Amino acid sequence: MSGRKTFLDLSFATRDTPSEATPVVVDLLDHVTGATVLGLSPEDFPDGMAISNETVTLTTHTGTHMDAPLHYGPLSGGVPAKSIDQVPLEWCYGPGVRLDVRHVPAGDGITVDHLNAALDAAEHDLAPGDIVMLWTGADALWGTREYLSTFPGLTGKGTQFLVEAGVKVIGIDAWGLDRPMAAMIEEYRRTGDKGALWPAHVYGRTREYLQLEKLNNLGALPGATGYDISCFPVAVAGTGAGWTRVVAVFEQEEED
Repeated sequence: MSGRKTFLDLSFATRDTPSEATPVVVDLLDHVTGATVLGLSPEDFPDGMAISNETVTLTTHTGTHMDAPLHYGPLSGGVPAKSIDQVPLEWCYGPGVRLDVRHVPAGDGITVDHLNAALDAAEHDLAPGDIVMLWTGADALWGTREYLSTFPGLTGKGTQFLVEAGVKVIGIDAWGLDRPMAAMIEEYRRTGDKGALWPAHVYGRTREYLQLEKLNNLGALPGATGYDISCFPVAVAGTGAGWTRVVAVFEQEEED
């Protein structure tokens, strides 16, 4: 038996869908019109066609993307927070760790106890550079409005636990890393506790880390560990997030 390198896409294709909170608009410059904007005609080109182009209007948080420390606040650990183009590339490639938290109900927080139980089930001890991905199963709702509000989210203490273990990238297969907006706002209005609002994000003001949101296909991974994750974001200068093609890379046995 020998191994072949396998690439598994863990991203969603970026498109307009009820699962996005904001619209995605794609204006097409087709192969025929592409000739006229150059002052030529289609007949001037081989096969009677020029080349196409698209103008896309969307947010940096649309589709599978990475949040940079700047998204959480202007400072992280008392120094200016990194924008997405300042993220160290070495943070964006490393051993993947899938933590199964599918049993956590939608709207609830993923706690340190949940993380420890998932690590025990994975038979894995966290190490600096691990890229942790929270497997909630929420990606099954992609394409529906329910995707926006039906998922559990990481607690602030859960975020602290992972980051203090040396994790620089935390991902989730849901619309956001924190609990759904409605759940957080309801708790804040009921208790007056500001700590109920986006605690996973706000922790990034204390220690810098990156989030991967809207992951897909975590159930197709070969296991909890045993692969590398590539998640290099598009370097949009000065912004708090960037679109990201997230890919798992592993060896798969095949017969000689």
